[in-house]
Amino acid sequence: MSRAELSAPQGHGELRDRPRTARTRRTTFRTTLFRNELRTTFRRWRTLALLAVLAAVPILVGIAVKIETSGSSSDGAGGGGGGPAFISQITNNGLFLVFTALAATLPFFLPMAIGVVAGDAIAGEANSGTLRYLLVAPAGRSRLLLTKYATVVVFCLAATLVVAVSALTVGALLFPLGDLTTISGTRISFAEGLGRALLIALVVAASLVGVAALGLFVSTMTGSGIAAMATTVGLLITIQILDQIPQLHALQPYFFSHYWLSFADLMREPVYWDDLTKNLGLQALYAAVFGSAAWARFTAKDVTA
Repeated sequence: MSRAELSAPQGHGELRDRPRTARTRRTTFRTTLFRNELRTTFRRWRTLALLAVLAAVPILVGIAVKIETSGSSSDGAGGGGGGPAFISQITNNGLFLVFTALAATLPFFLPMAIGVVAGDAIAGEANSGTLRYLLVAPAGRSRLLLTKYATVVVFCLAATLVVAVSALTVGALLFPLGDLTTISGTRISFAEGLGRALLIALVVAASLVGVAALGLFVSTMTGSGIAAMATTVGLLITIQILDQIPQLHALQPYFFSHYWLSFADLMREPVYWDDLTKNLGLQALYAAVFGSAAWARFTAKDVTA
């Protein structure tokens, strides 16, 4: 061993490695915390029941359309009554059941499911007495809140994909598949239509991030999971009622549900992006406002349970 190696302080290497080891441990802890939150959320019977209800909606719609049109003309033109967008096209192409199911679930079923999961995120932990123990761990309030919100956002995506996959499966079983006609009257291939269906599902999931932030904020305001869920769902219903009152037309563009059905513009040729960008921008604004409010409330909250 050289004289330089003998004279070098033995602890310097360990000191240099300590910050790196600490960062690695923090990263591992964050990943583990997020993974545990996902596992806990998706293992709850309540979550599974919500996903089952969402999966059942396309099945009921598909069966109803099949029964209604079974006695009509063979070309399926008899299915063109009222109802959600695209419903008149389902008998001609089962892929339209995806668009119809998303249009049918977006006003109520999807936001209700998101409201239940988001409302229970913090309040449910406080109600069960586990919130204090989570904060004892080296998670920190900000990191815990961010993990909870990320989990709810993942649930938004999962819930939307459950509706889309269920609708696609039922549509393929009950109706023909093939090239489809857009709202603009142009024909696109089935592969392109499938790609647009996936894009629509992603847009619908993104349309719910504002609801997720609102529910998380309400969840920080109370220690009762049931109260937080009921309040969130009640606010969702109230906002959508206000969005239908003509006298409030000046305020309606600022309601988070106002542009929800703009995803239909993805089925135009060319795509109309105006309302889509307004919707995504509005959701980002709601997520920022209510996410900041939830952080301000939660970081200053006196946690006793």
